[in-house]
Parts: sequence; structure tokens; C-alpha cells
Amino acid sequence: MTVGVYTLGCKVNMYESEFIINRLQESGYEIKDFLDVCDVYIINTCTVTNTSDIKSRKIVRQAIKRNPNACIVVMGCFVEANKDYREDGVDIIIGTKDKSKVVSLIDEYFVNKQFIDKTNNDDAKLFEDMFIDRFPGRTRAFVKIQDGCENYCSYCIIPFVRGKCRSKRHEVVIHEIESLVSNGYKEIVLTGIHTGNYGVDLGDSFANLLRDIVKIEGLKRLRISSIEITELTDEVLEIIKNNDVIADHFHIPLQSGSDKILKLMNRKYDLDYFYNVINKILKIRPKASITTDIIVGFPGEDEEDFITLLDTARRVGFSKIHVFPYSKRNGTKACEMDNHIDESLKKSRARRLLLLSSELEKQYYNKFIGEEIEVLSECVRDGYTYGHTSNYISVKIKGEYESNRLINVKLIKLEYPYVVGEVNE
Repeated sequence: MTVGVYTLGCKVNMYESEFIINRLQESGYEIKDFLDVCDVYIINTCTVTNTSDIKSRKIVRQAIKRNPNACIVVMGCFVEANKDYREDGVDIIIGTKDKSKVVSLIDEYFVNKQFIDKTNNDDAKLFEDMFIDRFPGRTRAFVKIQDGCENYCSYCIIPFVRGKCRSKRHEVVIHEIESLVSNGYKEIVLTGIHTGNYGVDLGDSFANLLRDIVKIEGLKRLRISSIEITELTDEVLEIIKNNDVIADHFHIPLQSGSDKILKLMNRKYDLDYFYNVINKILKIRPKASITTDIIVGFPGEDEEDFITLLDTARRVGFSKIHVFPYSKRNGTKACEMDNHIDESLKKSRARRLLLLSSELEKQYYNKFIGEEIEVLSECVRDGYTYGHTSNYISVKIKGEYESNRLINVKLIKLEYPYVVGEVNE
């Protein structure tokens, strides 16, 4: 029986989908391209914005149209946020827990041919254990260490659909990473909904976990997918300072460069706090790449706030900015605020910030021209090998090299969005 899987949204969803694919294959299902005619379609949805909801619905309807007789499984945050969701042709709906049971639920459906509803997240107090020891086709492996969020930023629906913070057991995380490393993965990416809050439910901490991960024999790179500035404690920074296995790249969401807007967003820091921690990072890791997420056009953001945001981005010296025009999300406090920004103005500000992001990225890349650096090879295309450095510079190397290999190269020139490297044999 054939299955097509489509994943929307974050790295946590990517991890969960990969777990599901592995379980399906172990149970005898054949994984095919989602665009093929399949017996089963699984759509792992996102609900971070209203636009995400629209896209989730669209992908579901495309699957139903492609094969009206297929078993259609819709799971994830969109379903959890819309508990009354029903769509003709959808056979199984699963919220943000019980994803690990998808294989048994599909088997159950083919026996009884009755609609299955698994959307109750009210008792999601325990971490839903998933374990992966391979990521076919990928050179970096994700490990989900945590789920849930309790920050309640005013623009965000995720705490309401993912539930309270809960963590994978310390020893299971270590065993999963050891298994991946023994299977040849050189780079591991730690991911979660609120990654840096790991262990709050277990009497553990992110620092304790990091301290043990960096000791794993054979691990070449450990990348933190995203971490809040408030979770880069002195204890965490001390571990980063003393362990080069931790990648020289930190993705730290800023969200706004105005203290006024940060307060409206219910973020847990001001700009002075943010600058202070960034300076601590750059003191111990002077070459570190600092990337970020920024929302433009949040309710009440005036031109002065936006100019302050541009100045803040320059002052921090981000190497890349992921720009998100504010999108209303039903059920959040921001949706009910006054002074919503005109869509055309939001788009204009987003374009201006993206231009600044490109400028800052080029400045950062140019700092490393002439340096020798290690690149993890990922793919070959048109006679070049592509990969990333520890500090997440995108590099293209003349010649074809096998994937998942650490290659010493000299960076010779910028061909944005890449830096060209020559191999030092």
C-alpha cells in the first residue's frame, strides 16, 4: 500500500513526519511522492498564521481530488486549532498528540472504514516519545527534545495548540543522538517548540543536556535550531565557550526592534537585555553567525518604530533576518488590538527589511573571504558540491564530492547567495 506525506511548518513537524515515514516503512507501507496517486495521504499541518490554515486546507483538498478513494489523514496544529474541522473525504484527523499512533490508526481505518477523530489535546501532559536513528536523504539529523510552549506571545496561537512544555527524557535524547552518530550523521540539530526551556517539567535543564551531548564520541557538530535570548544563560554560554562541537551559529528570534512593540508582543526582554546577551556570545564566539526572526507591521508599529528596528538590526549585525509580515491569528490577543497596519505598508516594510537582510548577509560572508574553513557537503548540482560551514555560510565547491563529508576549503569569492570555496587537499 502506498503513502504520500506532506509536511507544512516547522522543524518539529519535519521530525515528526520523518518518524511517521520510518514507522510506515517498517510496517510494510511504500512511501511515494505526495504528487503521485497514493492509497493514503498524510498531511502534517501548520497553524502559525491564518495563511497557514488556508494552505493546509488547500493541500488536503488537492490530495482528495488526486485520489477520492484514498485514506486521507490530516494531523497537527491546524486540526488542533480547529477542533470542529470536518472535510468531506477526510478519514482520520489527529491533533498534536497521538501522531506516533498514525500507523495503527490507518490500519484500524482500513478494517472498519469509519471516520477517526483524535483531536483532544487537553491531557497532553507527557512528552510523546518518538525515536529516530536515520534520516534518509539528509546529511543533518534533527532530534526533537521538547514540545509545548508557555510564553503566550500576544501574536502566537502555538501555546494553545501544542500545550504545556514537556521534554524527552535526558537519557533518551543521549541514546537517540548516539544512534544517529553511529549511523554516520556528523551534524545533529536540536529542535523543539521552545527548545531552550528543555527539562522544566523533569527537574532538568537545557544546560545539563548540552553538557552531556557534547561528550558524545564521534559527534562533529551540534546545532541549536532556535533559542530565546532569555535562555542563553551564563551556564549555557559557558558550555558554548568550552565546546567547539556546538556550531558557530545561533538563531535567536528578536521579533521587533522597538521596546514599545516588544511589550505589546508580550516578549520577555527589552533591547538592552538583547544587546547584552549578544555581546556575551560574540565575546566568546567572535565569528558566530547570529540569525533572527522579525515580524513587521505588528499592530501599533509606526514609522519611528520601524526605523528603530532597522537601526537595531544593523547594531546587532545579524547575518540573516527571516522576515514575517504580521498576520492576524484568530484566538490571540494581538488579533483584538487596535491600530492594525495596512497590508500595503506591511509589505513595503517587509521589502525594506529583506533588502537590509541581504546587505547584512553579504557583509558577514565577505568577512570570511580568504579564510580556511570546514564545510559539510550536502548535495551535488551542475558540477558543484554544496554545503554549509559551522557558522552556516552557504558554500559551493567546484567538483563533485560525496555527501556527508567534512571538507577543508578556502573561501575565495562571493557569488551571493553562496561563497565559492576551493578544496585544500
